[in-house]
Amino acid sequence: MNLLKYLYGTRSGRLLLKPLTSPAVSRLAGHLLDLPISRLLIPDFVKANRIPMEEFQKTEYRSFNEFFCRKIRPGLRPVDPSPSHLIAPCDGLLRIYPITQDLVLPVKQSHFTISSLLRSRSLAQKFEGGYCMVFRLCVNHYHRYCYPDNAIAGREIRIPGIYHTVRPVALESLPVFLENTREYCLLKTEHFGTLVQMEVGAMLVGRICNEHGAGPVKRGEEKGYFQYGGSTVILLVPKDRVTIPDPAPFSDETPVRMGQMIGKLRAHE
Repeated sequence: MNLLKYLYGTRSGRLLLKPLTSPAVSRLAGHLLDLPISRLLIPDFVKANRIPMEEFQKTEYRSFNEFFCRKIRPGLRPVDPSPSHLIAPCDGLLRIYPITQDLVLPVKQSHFTISSLLRSRSLAQKFEGGYCMVFRLCVNHYHRYCYPDNAIAGREIRIPGIYHTVRPVALESLPVFLENTREYCLLKTEHFGTLVQMEVGAMLVGRICNEHGAGPVKRGEEKGYFQYGGSTVILLVPKDRVTIPDPAPFSDETPVRMGQMIGKLRAHE
């Protein structure tokens, strides 16, 4: 039986799962992956996940975590040139969901509310009728992320929690996004109204490293990065601001790259 299916799908597995998702275990894993000896893990990880290292800046990595948040070579993540296009803030697997009566229905037999995600009913109400865009990053993805538009960024708000995996087997079993540690900020954007950009940590570190404080930011400017662990970026978009050119490609998880157009500024009559 697949280990994750056992952990999330059986009673005995869930007993073992509790310590694995604790912040203490993730802190320990993070510490170990910061050590110089962790560099020994890099060659097998690259091979197992078929990571195209020719796409990344050449450097000597001092630890596995330093390798994991490696930087892409200049020019390989171009930002869509039209300012009226909403861009993907990261590489990942994207699904887009309408927000209806505070609900998002992301997976089989499971749902969550925007007010629970943000722990703010008043803020959640601002996104009624809008979109929830979920970018799931696997361990082989590029783990740096950017701002989707020119904006005035608010302060980062941290919601402490635990560290489930963000793979579908967990999403189908538990309200992962409501339990995992996450950070978000409000972006008062130039074109798309006020967005929420949220980063969600995941099992075995998923360390969120945001590099900016409150203030002006630019479209395509790096916002931060994740250290080891598959992770998630969530964008909340208010009603009547963005048109999705063709919703069908995003009804299932669809690969996207940072800087790619995922929506257009909605024309108002």
